[in-house]
Amino acid sequence: MRVMFTLVLAAVLAACTPLPEPDIDPLAERYVRLSLEIGTHEEGYIDAYYGPPEWKTEAEAHPRSTAELKAAVDALAAELQTARRDLREDELQRRGATLQQYIASARFRLDMIDGARVPFAEEAEKLFGIRPTLRPLTAYDPILARIETLVPGRGALADRVEAARNRYIIPNDRMQEVFDRAIAECRRRTLAHIPLPQNESFTMEFVTDKSWSGYNYYQGQNRSIIQVNTDIPSSIDRAVDLGCHEGYPGHHVQGIYAEKLYRENGWVEYSVAPLFSPQGPLNEGAGNYGVDLAFPGDERLAFERDVLYPLAGLDPATAQSRSELLRAVADLAGARLTIAQMYLDGEINRDRAAELAQKYLLASRERAEQWVRFAEQYRSYVINYSTGQDLIRAYVERAGEDQDARWRAFQSILTQPTLPSDLQ
Repeated sequence: MRVMFTLVLAAVLAACTPLPEPDIDPLAERYVRLSLEIGTHEEGYIDAYYGPPEWKTEAEAHPRSTAELKAAVDALAAELQTARRDLREDELQRRGATLQQYIASARFRLDMIDGARVPFAEEAEKLFGIRPTLRPLTAYDPILARIETLVPGRGALADRVEAARNRYIIPNDRMQEVFDRAIAECRRRTLAHIPLPQNESFTMEFVTDKSWSGYNYYQGQNRSIIQVNTDIPSSIDRAVDLGCHEGYPGHHVQGIYAEKLYRENGWVEYSVAPLFSPQGPLNEGAGNYGVDLAFPGDERLAFERDVLYPLAGLDPATAQSRSELLRAVADLAGARLTIAQMYLDGEINRDRAAELAQKYLLASRERAEQWVRFAEQYRSYVINYSTGQDLIRAYVERAGEDQDARWRAFQSILTQPTLPSDLQ
């Protein structure tokens, strides 16, 4: 009888004892290895990797076909879905949900590598986890009318804006000094709110023949290479834009914190950064919004007028009017998405896309052609800048007017698994 009671008691205790939570680390490792293999089928798919070097070597030495990778990704997604049912800890649940969307994005990218195409907005949602708002181009006509009053004169408005832009070009022999000073100020302001490792650093390079204007290649170990495309001359406002977006608190800082999640938390999925993933709108959006966060109110105008304009040999007295024009032009950002959608969905041809870019982005023909090249190369990735910026701005500014609170909200995106849907 005592033996029977003991057996029954043991069974009851076993039934009441919670099972250990599933270990998703092996699943995260498989995601990283699969991502590296996908990268062998698409140049540029892996934007950064700082995990075990042998994983990359193995992926490149024996990559599976896209068909085999699709089957492997589907199996991984199913296993993770099953494991997530038994995750109880909030942090693990959030990590599991984030990894699930990363895997879904990778799966769809494999379809695209094989030639699959869906409508622009659907493509963006499948890759980046957020659906862009697309407004008709006529919605931007009132903004163009307002800009007409800021740049009066004859000829096409785009030509007048381009002429105004050309009056603020940084001379080649002052580029390095101006960009160095701008990035240093972006760094100083970021460090006042976000801790960074003492050994963090970047190298800046000036390059040509690119479809983008600036790029950050995070190298791991708290280091980045920041490249500036000099195909088209840089106007004075580009210095702060690039300093914040590519550097502080943008991509360089994002890379540092992603690597920290990998090395300190042991979350191996953060050892790889595919270009096409739900991280896109967070990274690009935070890069763009980082300018307003680091330079609230009129602080950017004051810094450019008092520091950068003299360094570039420009007249500080014109900084106010230049700033007003730039703020008005920024309101046209959404037009980029509509033009990209029309072109990539086959509603207009390449020449028409360039024409509309000239009109609604107020770009020269050369700048418009560069933008079309970018849309052709990166497709729906273009949504990440303005849609991502709107998402980050709304989330951060819900913290209130206090700047410290806004920086804490911004930092929270860097320090935990985060999807675009978590910020909505």
